[in-house]
Order: sequence, then structure tokens, then C-alpha cells
Amino acid sequence: MLADTDVGSILTAAQSGAQWGYGLLGLQLALVPILFVVQELTVRLGIFTGKGHGELIRESFGTFWAWVSVAGLAVATIGALLTEFSGVAGVGELFGVPRAWSLALAAGFLLLVVWTGSYRRVERVAIALGLFELVFIWVALRAPVHGGELLAGLGTNPLKHSGMRYLVAANIGAVIMPWMVFYQQSAVADKGLLPSEYTAARWDTAVGALLTQVVMAAVLVVAAATLWAGHLSPPLNTVGQLAQAVTPFLGQTLGHTVFGLGMLGAAMVAAIVVALAAAWGFGEVTGYKHSLELHPLEAPWFYLVFSAGVIGGAVVVAVAPDLVALAVGVEVMNALMLPVVLGFLVALALKALPPEHRLRGWYLWVVLGVVVATSALGVYGGISGALS
Repeated sequence: MLADTDVGSILTAAQSGAQWGYGLLGLQLALVPILFVVQELTVRLGIFTGKGHGELIRESFGTFWAWVSVAGLAVATIGALLTEFSGVAGVGELFGVPRAWSLALAAGFLLLVVWTGSYRRVERVAIALGLFELVFIWVALRAPVHGGELLAGLGTNPLKHSGMRYLVAANIGAVIMPWMVFYQQSAVADKGLLPSEYTAARWDTAVGALLTQVVMAAVLVVAAATLWAGHLSPPLNTVGQLAQAVTPFLGQTLGHTVFGLGMLGAAMVAAIVVALAAAWGFGEVTGYKHSLELHPLEAPWFYLVFSAGVIGGAVVVAVAPDLVALAVGVEVMNALMLPVVLGFLVALALKALPPEHRLRGWYLWVVLGVVVATSALGVYGGISGALS
């Protein structure tokens, strides 16, 4: 769940605050239960079937639909890895580190952790990295927030302006991502969680959903308090511009350090999760061995796919410009894929689960309402915002 607040999510939240003040803060809070509803289904499927997302789709609906789902995963993975490594490069440049060096160090660290660790070790390293994101909450508590403007922002209709609608879609896509669905279900299966641990896993997901959205809200508040001038502001274009948001009241050295820690934590934990999601997803569809509990020689394709994602993302970013617009565009793309991603998830919850654990009764209608409303809002916001 910490990986859900990745570089793309942070930049999207910052863009929202810089351009629209506190107008999209209410959306961040509303996405907490929506995120839980979606990711709880992955926990339920992983625990009670013991299988990953791609494997279940292949068994339940056939190879063709499994490849459709993993194709969407591939597109989302490429976009996400580019944003994660863009964040690493941007932070490196804040401190005068050449882009090639920061990217090489980050990629090397990720490869070392995954190639030499079990699931438990990789999980612990990822959680430790992700906790650096909490610095954004500390920064938000110190930001010069105007209470009246914040309360007024909570009452804003986020669909009244095309530019805001585009960021509504981006924020939805920054919270509900195809690779998160693949990752959490596969991770639950690879970790070997038992039905007796279902309640604890649900609480874990609920706390994670709240925490990740508090971080998103904190970033939005900081950007709104320091970059928004009461009207539509120019869009952010670089990670450096975002870093400047925290320097007026923390000072340049402390501001850059705090921002760098938070951004690096978000980038590294997400890069691990995104690349593993791709390695698991392709393994589940093709049938190659896919587990962090296996030695690289026992599951060579699994580790090669992971490595290709990490190295490829780092190489592309080494020669590509570091644009915030790329991150926002990737999140909008995620939102446009929601009907397919969430459609498969609900279909599996209705078909693949043991009868006693399938969606039913009032909760079934809650899930269907959440899925339909979220997908429709994401697609509407993305298309209408892009056309305007």
C-alpha cells in the first residue's frame, strides 16, 4: 500500500494543489474507502485461491483474456517505471548528482535486493523505503496553511472545469492502478497467507489505504499552501519546481533533504512493486516459475523480467526529459484502463472464489457501485479533460 503513493502519485497531488489549491483535497479523502474496497478483493482472492491475478484470469476466462489483462499491466508498468526513475533522477539533480549516476545506483540497489533476497527480506526493505514518505506529513503540518481556504476547498465541485476534471482522472489513476491489483494478489499468494490471516490482512490493507491517502493529501496541502496563489497557476514542469515548494518555510538545505528522502522512498518502493508485478503477471500467464522464494537459477525468467523492467526504465529516463506532465499523463492512462482492470477483479470475485467467500448481499452492491462510479468518473475526467 505504501507503493500506491509512488512518484507519479506525489507529482499528481502536487500538480493538483499548485493549480487548484485545496479544491481536490476532498477527492483524496473520498478515495480512501474506494482504494480499500478494490485492494481488499485482491487480498480475498489471493488468500482463498492461493493464486495470482493473471493465473486466475487464465483459469477462469481463458488465455486470450489473460493476455489482454497482462497487456494492460505491461503498459501501466512501463509508464510507472518511467515516472519512478524520473523521480530518482530529479532528486539526484537537486544535489548535483549526474543523472546517469543516480539512476545506475538506484537500479543496482533494486537488482541486488531482489536477486539476493526472499519474499520476507524484499518486503522488509520495501517497507523501510516506503516509510520515508511520511516526511511529507511532517512538512504539511509545518506548511503555512490557511484554514478558511482549506475548508472552502473541501466544498469545491471538482467537475466544473475541464482542467480540474483531467486532474480528477489523474488522481483516481494515481490511487487505483493496474499494477497494484496484480501485485497485491500475487504477493499475498507468494507470501503464503492463510485463511486464518484474512482479517489481519484486511486491516493491513485498510491502514495502508488510509496512510497512502494521508500522504497524498499532505503533498497536495503543501503545494496548495506554497505554490497556489488563489487562481489557476502555471503547471509544474520539473521535480525541482516541486522541491521549491518546501524551501520557503524549511530552508533550502533542509527542504531539499526532506523532499529528497520522501521522493526517493516513494520511487524505490514503487519501483520494486511495479517490476515485481510485471514479473509475477507474465509468469502467471505464460506458466514460467514465478516466486521470490525460488533461487534465480530456479526461476530465471521471473528474475529476468524484473531486471528488464528496472534496467529498461533507468536507461530510458537517462536520456529523456524529466517532466511532471509525463507522470500526470501516466495516471490518466491508468484511469482510462479502470473499466477493464476492475471488471476482471469483480468477475473473479464472483466466479473464482469459494462460494462462501464470494461477493454477495449488500456488499456486492457496494462494490459494484464503487467500481462503476469510479471507472465512469476516471474515463469521463480523462477524456473530457484531454479534449478541452
